Amino acid sequence: MNREHSLRYLPGLDGLRAVAVIAVILYHANKGWVSGGFLGVEVFFVISGYLITMLLINESQENGKINFRAFWMRRARRLLPALWTLLMGVTTYCALFERDTLGNLRGDVVAAFVYGFNWFQIWVGTSYFSAFGFVPLRHLWSLAVEEQFYLVWPVLIAVVLKLFGRRPLLLGTLFFAASVAVSVYVAKTFEPGANGSVLETPDHYIALFGHAVSKVDFLFLGTLGRSGGLLIGSALAFWWKPSMFHSDHPTSERHIVSAVGWLGVLGLGAMLWSFHDVVEGGVDGGTSGYSPLFQGGFLLVGLASIAIIAAAVHPHTVLSKHVLGNPVLVYVGQRSYGLYLFHWPIFQFYRRFAGRGLNVVEFVLLFTLALVVTEVSYRFIEMPVRSGGLRDAWDKFRHSRLESDREKRQSVIAIGVVAAVVPIFALVSLATAHVKLDDIGQSLADGESGVVNVMSSTTIVASTMTTIASGDTTVDTTMTAPQTTTLDGQVIEIIAIGDSVMLGAANVLTERGITVDALKSRPFRQALEICNYLKSVNRLGEIVIIHLGTNNYIDQKTLDEIMVPLSDVDTVVFVTNHVPSKKWQDPNNVLLRAMPDQYGNVKILDWYTIAEAHPEYLYGDKIHLNPEGQAVYADLIMQAIGK
Repeated sequence: MNREHSLRYLPGLDGLRAVAVIAVILYHANKGWVSGGFLGVEVFFVISGYLITMLLINESQENGKINFRAFWMRRARRLLPALWTLLMGVTTYCALFERDTLGNLRGDVVAAFVYGFNWFQIWVGTSYFSAFGFVPLRHLWSLAVEEQFYLVWPVLIAVVLKLFGRRPLLLGTLFFAASVAVSVYVAKTFEPGANGSVLETPDHYIALFGHAVSKVDFLFLGTLGRSGGLLIGSALAFWWKPSMFHSDHPTSERHIVSAVGWLGVLGLGAMLWSFHDVVEGGVDGGTSGYSPLFQGGFLLVGLASIAIIAAAVHPHTVLSKHVLGNPVLVYVGQRSYGLYLFHWPIFQFYRRFAGRGLNVVEFVLLFTLALVVTEVSYRFIEMPVRSGGLRDAWDKFRHSRLESDREKRQSVIAIGVVAAVVPIFALVSLATAHVKLDDIGQSLADGESGVVNVMSSTTIVASTMTTIASGDTTVDTTMTAPQTTTLDGQVIEIIAIGDSVMLGAANVLTERGITVDALKSRPFRQALEICNYLKSVNRLGEIVIIHLGTNNYIDQKTLDEIMVPLSDVDTVVFVTNHVPSKKWQDPNNVLLRAMPDQYGNVKILDWYTIAEAHPEYLYGDKIHLNPEGQAVYADLIMQAIGK
């Protein structure tokens, strides 16, 4: 007998799954809609911990032992068909339409196939929080955490039951204490400074087998850091079983249970609405882990979740019967696994960049497509495998002896051979593809050859060039290659300080005689450090160009402080920002545009207005410069400085 059906079906848990997956999908569609929607994954962990532990306890009580092989086979039939379908579908799509991404995709596919994707992400440093890049499998980290749990959990439960016997109060308390211990471990490891654990600082990294990895990624994606939800769900399984309540005779405790459940709903709803995974754009720069999340937030989500689960599995609460148990939520919850698998790559195939939010119309259309794909997978792949129907059909197909059946079999084989051509082509393409950077990544990598760190002793000086005016732009007529030289004590006549936007145009700017110090993810305040340093060593020249603010807020105090060392510079050019996905774009530009009113040596290059009018100058993220945009950007800077 299938032990997963030896317990009464609990529609309230499917309803809670639906709420969790909808929260995640909304968050993935547009972070501005539900900033804490990612917490739906933590709710899934709590449900899994509760349900799996309860099934294992039940099996141990009925049989006197746990059949590990049968448990793992049930998990495999439940999880693998849809996952393999997803991996094959994504690989095929990329082999046909996104061939340049195959080299980078290969590691993701292999890691997802062996359920090690979370550790692969941590190890290679492909941050879960990056807004850029084509990452159609990023969401599979959570499946890796759950599968690793499934591998060890039946063995652990068997050992615990052997050592302590059936003492639900003791064992539940033990697992609850373990969940609290995980929360304390995460908080202690996170240890933010006064301004949070900034991703770009050395303090943010920890050693994993001698390899430096992101602390926030390690805690957010790592199996240990995310085991708290699984543990607290397991604790509830010892304390709270559906068999404790009679399905036909309501008892008085249902009112207390309902109240606890609604408190859980309110708490979880507040956290879904207000929590963040990371905080971007603080005036001190960089991206910080959201302290309330890592310092007890996951535990609070777990507590809210077990409160809701307690009400959801009680047969006589309003939450169980009429809210979470309603047919729409149950339908979505039964398909929540497939929805989680398929929605993210469908979103990515459309928008390409993980950080670009969808609008309402885009979301409705893409979600509908994801629901259709999920339903097809559920009906024709997942359920036939789980029910054994696929095996029965295969046995009938193999052993049929009727002439008409043999003809059908030959037709099916022929169709299968033809249908296998494309997946085989996709797998061969994946295996043989070369690793390539995407357009933005390649542009920034190329730009790094044209930048210098002016706070070191070496910089680049371009040789003299002559120019002619051509319409509204300045065009080079003679140019020689830039030279690398030591500039101890020498003045840098034109210095440009920027972030990844300027980095993309670094080579073009260098060719025009500008010394460029540009760095990815640079916060605005680093301009103050650079200007103070250049002033202190008497290397400030006639012109300073600053294009920062892509990554964080600007404040007036920092702008005023920057102008202190630049007070004697002839021309200071501030470049406005075009970063439409970030809420600091407009307030930053307001501050920058007001600078000429306060400082007579300041000019403004309004790149925002140019980029708004000419989106063809930008890559698909609407931020970074494509080759045409790099040339225009450099020409506009030359005009702004009168060159």
